[in-house]
Amino acid sequence: MIEKLKTSSILYIDDEIEILNNAVEFLSFYCKQVYAAKDGYEGLELYKKHKPDIIITDINMPKLNGLKMIRKIREEDKDTKIIIITAFIETKYLMEAVELGLLKYLQKPVSQISLLPVLKLCMHELFDKKSSFEIEKDLVYDLFNQSLFLTKNQVLLTKKELMFLDLLVKNHKRVVKYEELNMFVWNGLMSEDAMRSLVKELRRKLSKTAVKNISGIGYQINEYT
Repeated sequence: MIEKLKTSSILYIDDEIEILNNAVEFLSFYCKQVYAAKDGYEGLELYKKHKPDIIITDINMPKLNGLKMIRKIREEDKDTKIIIITAFIETKYLMEAVELGLLKYLQKPVSQISLLPVLKLCMHELFDKKSSFEIEKDLVYDLFNQSLFLTKNQVLLTKKELMFLDLLVKNHKRVVKYEELNMFVWNGLMSEDAMRSLVKELRRKLSKTAVKNISGIGYQINEYT
């Protein structure tokens, strides 16, 4: 299961810089990408920009604490796997953690060895329950390998098309807002023409009905049933 981490991204948030740096160094051996933030505000900005698969965050931090940050994320995203780390396990925090649908909590100090079983659990949640997503009959997106197949033949996508599709599939139960796509795919530098052109090309490669536009809001991927 650990090998699947090689395709995943993690956002690690902690205001203790030494702990943060050590965690990032360790996780970089296992993950495709590790993002680091030293407070909840910075963590929220990095989440919006990169849409990581897993978030590991401290609770007590300056500017914006971990639970308030998670609550903002959960307003739109119910699926990203989130782990909290805390020096003190308090009932009020645990109750709020349950409400926010967190995957796990760990008590400080968190050893590198204790992180691995939790990451394995994340991989199980991310991939084993559903490793592929069927957009339309015989049109399947492989979440693990980030590849698209039509009748078992791979459909070639550009980097931005793949990023766009991957974000939609991972959030298929909701409409992905224009602002999210702009930050994730174009790094905040998108033009309306660029997005329309990309969606037009994706529909050509998938089907005309695969990517649905919700006027004034964003896009949502079709799921074959």
